[in-house]
Amino acid sequence: MRNLHDLQWSDSTDVKEVLPVKAVPLPPEVPAAPPSWKMATLLVACSDQTGIVGEVAHLLHESGVKIVDSAQHTDPLAGMYFQRLRLDLSGGTNRVELEGAVRELTERLGMSYRLYGDRKRRVAIMCSKQEHCLYDLLVRYRAGELPCDLAMIVSNHEDAAPIAKHFDIPFHHMPVAKGQKEKQEQQVLQLLHSAGIELIVLARYMQILSATFVERFPYRIINIHHSFLPAFVGANPYRQAYEKGVKLIGATSHYVTPDLDQGPIIEQETIRVSHRDTPEDLQRKGKDLEKRVLAGAVRWHLEDRLMVYSNKTIVFD
Repeated sequence: MRNLHDLQWSDSTDVKEVLPVKAVPLPPEVPAAPPSWKMATLLVACSDQTGIVGEVAHLLHESGVKIVDSAQHTDPLAGMYFQRLRLDLSGGTNRVELEGAVRELTERLGMSYRLYGDRKRRVAIMCSKQEHCLYDLLVRYRAGELPCDLAMIVSNHEDAAPIAKHFDIPFHHMPVAKGQKEKQEQQVLQLLHSAGIELIVLARYMQILSATFVERFPYRIINIHHSFLPAFVGANPYRQAYEKGVKLIGATSHYVTPDLDQGPIIEQETIRVSHRDTPEDLQRKGKDLEKRVLAGAVRWHLEDRLMVYSNKTIVFD
């Protein structure tokens, strides 16, 4: 297994924990970077120490790279440093030499790093019967708000087939027959891998993914749900919230891990509600939140703005 120190120059969206690095199954291979790329993103993480900013800036300057944007974060409790840099490579930068220089620096400073060239990732949306998040993602995709190649929609129900047809996205009906869940998952995995899918978006997909499935796409599956969890588990959470007289409702988007709904949180949003709101009002407002929160999380992932460590995310928004 390769770790973050061993990554070659690519735009692969490998997102692994940075301290410690966990051994995980590799995703589908991603084509090598074409010579025409002009922009790239560099993400680095390491134990906090003096001189990091200067070292990285000096390296990029010596390599003929122009820094067009830089953001950093220090976690004083964990003693960790994180940085995201957008790089202009149009000045004739030799990618192989830059990759070697970055590797030498990161090994010397004990850094983990990822270096991506700009390319649209291949994305699959998985859904069930609820359509609000699916519609929202498709509208945003058509409007150019999500920089990706939306390759397919996969569902355990046929309800979304007309929606996929309207937006001209391939649709795959993968029903879950009683006692056949493992078989269905294997079929879905085969479909995703054969299509070179790099990110899976669960747009209200009402099936629990097995640990085997999740581990095939480490930090490459994004989920959305109401933020009442772990309270109000099961059906009709908004009815339960209404009966308890809650004053806040919200939505949470996170990376999927083998621990159900315990993955690193990417985005959350809440709004106030009152005694005047019916269960239907709560559900309508909750769906609006879910759409915004999921779309934001997906866009940040596609723009390489996320780093994961200690089951938390750094979001360079």
